[in-house]
Amino acid sequence: KVRHPAPILSLANAFDKNDLRDWFDRIKKLDSRAAKSGFVLEPKIDGLTVVMRYENGILVQGATRGDGEVGEEITENIRTIRAVPLKIPVEQADTPVPDLLVVRGEAFIMKSDFVKLNAKLQEEGEKTYQNPRNTAAGSLRQLDPSLTRNRPLTLLTYAIVQSSEKLPSTQWELLNYLKGLGFPVSGLSEYAETFDTVLEKVDR
Repeated sequence: KVRHPAPILSLANAFDKNDLRDWFDRIKKLDSRAAKSGFVLEPKIDGLTVVMRYENGILVQGATRGDGEVGEEITENIRTIRAVPLKIPVEQADTPVPDLLVVRGEAFIMKSDFVKLNAKLQEEGEKTYQNPRNTAAGSLRQLDPSLTRNRPLTLLTYAIVQSSEKLPSTQWELLNYLKGLGFPVSGLSEYAETFDTVLEKVDR
């Protein structure tokens, strides 16, 4: 078991624009600055939340979200995912590396890779999988990392749970900070200056 340095919270849902407006009204009551804030739109990735701990730029621990307070240790399985930096900075990094950095991301399998995986298993006479999300979650919980290595897992990061250095003050800056350290971030994320722009963008 791994106790997280801060709660790894789950996301709430909004199913239409009315839900979004209600959410915006609630946060404006909590903090009036939200009325003039910008927003970041990011894709919701359907996989397994992972929490990665780096000390002096080296990946030393990987864990699942668990109940948000305590997760399962899956370090060796995390190491098999090619998108996960085992050491930072990687070649493209031009950002100073914190002595301690705990990053949150989502491990998942692309639908196209999932189709290829099932086709291969079917050819080999093996049992196929039902959906990419459960396959990703099950692969990371394998006791044998060699089995995890054979699954087409990838990763996107979007949050920092803990750092020994001062962090950027906005989510948009944070995504660019993670990218500067060599972490994979979604290229589909967008910045919106106003809430009305958010409503316009979700219509697309």
